[in-house]
Amino acid sequence: MSYLEMKDVNIGFGPTSDRTEVLDNINLSIEENEFLAIVGFSGSGKSTMINLLSGLQSPDSGTVLMDGEMVKNASPDRGVVFQNYSLLPWLTVAGNIELAVKQVFPKMSSKERIAHVEKYVDMVSLTPALWKRPSELSGGMRQRVSVARTLAIQPKVLLMDEPFSALDALTRANLQDELTDIWSREKKTVVFITNDVDEAILMADRIIPLTPGPKATLGPSFKVDLPRPRDRAAMNHDNDFITLRNDINKYLIQLKQDNEKLSDLNLVCPNIEPIDLRVMYTK
Repeated sequence: MSYLEMKDVNIGFGPTSDRTEVLDNINLSIEENEFLAIVGFSGSGKSTMINLLSGLQSPDSGTVLMDGEMVKNASPDRGVVFQNYSLLPWLTVAGNIELAVKQVFPKMSSKERIAHVEKYVDMVSLTPALWKRPSELSGGMRQRVSVARTLAIQPKVLLMDEPFSALDALTRANLQDELTDIWSREKKTVVFITNDVDEAILMADRIIPLTPGPKATLGPSFKVDLPRPRDRAAMNHDNDFITLRNDINKYLIQLKQDNEKLSDLNLVCPNIEPIDLRVMYTK
């Protein structure tokens, strides 16, 4: 049995008269300690998937399961790192992380809690900034705090919603390497949302595209068999990497082109029966 699952999940928003179906018939199985990347276009419903997996939202139909139990509410077992940092501006780096730790581990002594916080601050290489406030940190440093705060509550599953999308290329590359290194040591189950195919290949064990919305669904699974640790410079000359990147990009480009053609056709013939892209591009 898979560790984290979505079975026949559907969700939409808005009143019946003007409803948008966001995700349609989502079936997903994730193994324990697997690093899974979901790639797709903006507005396809990737963030909604994270909300469903975390328990922040419930599906209209279908079920979300973790270790065989139905996911009904948010839980510290499923830690979320969002695109925005969501740090309290009046607290220091240590204070932001400690606040989360107190909520999850209320019986931890003050001495234990300080050592626990310092461990995870050091894990993301922020020890010199321990007593700084968010306004004194760069964007990359703030995201490190966000990652450390989530790791410090020791979730079994780490859900990451395009956490590096707002960062510059160098900072993004550094955080990719740090997160991959942390995952290799902590061995948590990770669901990583991104629109960057190279980022997904660099970090993940498996990649699944999400088709364009509305009524987005999951495409075929692409296994990443490249050995770890992965050197981003060497990968650009690796035939397996190049082939995998081309396969995924080709699939995504074709999906987008067909979706645009379908949209144009619906403008001319609004009552036309939609084409099921899953049938057209299932391997």
